This record gives sequence, structure tokens and C-alpha cells, in this order.
Amino acid sequence: MKQALEFEKPLLKAREDLEEARRRQQLRNTQKITTTVDDLEKKVNQLEKDTYANLSPWQRVQIARHGQRPYMLDYAKHAFDDFVELHGDRHIGDDNAMPAGFATIGGRKVVLIGQQKGRDTKENLLRNFGSAHPEGYRKALRLMRVAEKFGLPVICLIDTPGAFPGIGAEERNIAEAIAFNLLEMMKIRTPMVSVVIGEGGSGGALGIGVTDRVLIMENAYYSVISPEGCAAILWKHRQHAPEAAQALKLSAPDLKELGIVDGIVPEPVGGAHHDHQAAAQSLKDAILGALDELSGMPVDTLLQQRYDKFRALGKFTERG
Repeated sequence: MKQALEFEKPLLKAREDLEEARRRQQLRNTQKITTTVDDLEKKVNQLEKDTYANLSPWQRVQIARHGQRPYMLDYAKHAFDDFVELHGDRHIGDDNAMPAGFATIGGRKVVLIGQQKGRDTKENLLRNFGSAHPEGYRKALRLMRVAEKFGLPVICLIDTPGAFPGIGAEERNIAEAIAFNLLEMMKIRTPMVSVVIGEGGSGGALGIGVTDRVLIMENAYYSVISPEGCAAILWKHRQHAPEAAQALKLSAPDLKELGIVDGIVPEPVGGAHHDHQAAAQSLKDAILGALDELSGMPVDTLLQQRYDKFRALGKFTERG
């Protein structure tokens, strides 16, 4: 049984009532029961439409964090082919929170990089809850340079609450590793596409997000800080996370309107966790569409547009 979020519980109850009515119909098919089933089907369809048509930013954050949502390696399996993982940053070691390697998508050879979470305690410890160490960002940059050398596009799948803030990561210069990626990704001479597939938290997300096209899944979010972190600073309590999510403009529609992302990748009704295959096909179509736009572009034009894109982000006003 799929995990239901708080705002989905009325819909879950309606679906359970419908299934119970269908079981009664199989046992005793009368006109009254048939009418009840028809009425419940209409109720479920309308409730489903109402529930997911106008999701708040905080509800989208909850969907983005859903434990059954497809992660980076799920998409590597369903949207890509022949994924071969490579390891190590050639300085310190490997980082299991940042899988990377060669793959194909729609017949195109690419370098695939992403952040991977775990579904249980053992896997979360292995993947460090999707929070990469400095080695992960240095490995990502190493693979980007390999892609540049062989003329392969780079695909980055972003899904992290943020880079790891532990003592070891600080000792190995996590801030420098991310900052260096931001600088060097501006200069990688090959097409690059990033997609926020779940959480896009702070510099941990941006460290693999300086690309020619930035896409976002319909129910993912991309933000300088988590709603809870923002609420703790501004309201002094995490219970104000829903208000913070609204104020941060972190959901896909807001980000598209602000020009932070270039496109929104549609998800199955209710979120990608309801249908991994459909979500993967949608992601695949979006990536291939972006690569089609970028593939014939002269490299110098590509780099200039990439630079201009990020320089244009943000708004300010001057007071006289």
C-alpha cells in the first residue's frame, strides 16, 4: 500500500469506500449497489481532480520528499540504458551519494550524474541521505571533463536536501568544492542539462546545476534553503514551514514564472511515486527535447548563452 500524505487522506478514504462497494457488487449485483458504485466513482474522480489541481507549495514539498518517489538510480534504470557507474574523485575517494557514469538515452551516449537517496536505514547510511561530500562534487566535475573530452552531453539529476555539513566535509572543503564546480561548469564545452527530480536544496543542488537547460519535475522544489530552515530563522519555529514554502517561491510553477527553470516535466496524477515508468518516460522525453535544442549549437554560442542565463537571474530595485 502506498504511503498517503496528510492532504491525501480524504481521497484515500474515498478510494477505500469505492473498493468496498465494488466487492459488494461482485457478491450481489443489484441496481442499488451499481448506482452506489457509479456515484462513488464520480466522487473519487472529482476529489482526485480537486486534490491535485491546486497543490500548495508545501504540499509539493511533501510529494518531492515522498519515500516511494523514483530516485536517480531508478531513472537510470527506466529512462536511460546501459548505465555504467564510475567511481572516485582522484583526490580523496568515492561518494555513494553522487553516482555518476556513462549511459545512453534515446540512442544518444551521455554522461549521467546525480544525487541518490536511500529507502531504508541501511541504504540511507550508504547514500548519506542524498547529501554529497566534497568527493561527490569533485567526482561530478571529473566526469564532466571526461564528457567534454569525448564530446558527450552531460545530464545531471538533482535530488538532495543539501550538501553534507559535517565536520569531515568541512575539513575537506565542501564549500570550495561546490564553488569550484560553479566556476568550472560555466566553461565545460559540451551541452549540459540538469533536472530537479525531487528536492533541490541550496548549494548542494546548485553544485551540479549550472547547465544550459534547467528543468524541474512538476512536484519537485528548488530553493536556497529548506522551508523548515527558513521558518526557524524568520518565525523561530519549524511549524511555520508551510508559510515559508509559500514565501520562498520554490515550486515548479513559481520557478518557471521567475525564469529560474527553463521547463516543467509533467508527472503522473498525484506524483511520480504513483507510476515510476510513466514518470521516467516523461523525464526521458524532456531530456531528449532539450538535447535536440542544444546539439546543433556552436560551442562558443552555447557557453555564452549559459553565462548569460545565470547572470540574468534575480531582480533588484534601486532607491532614489
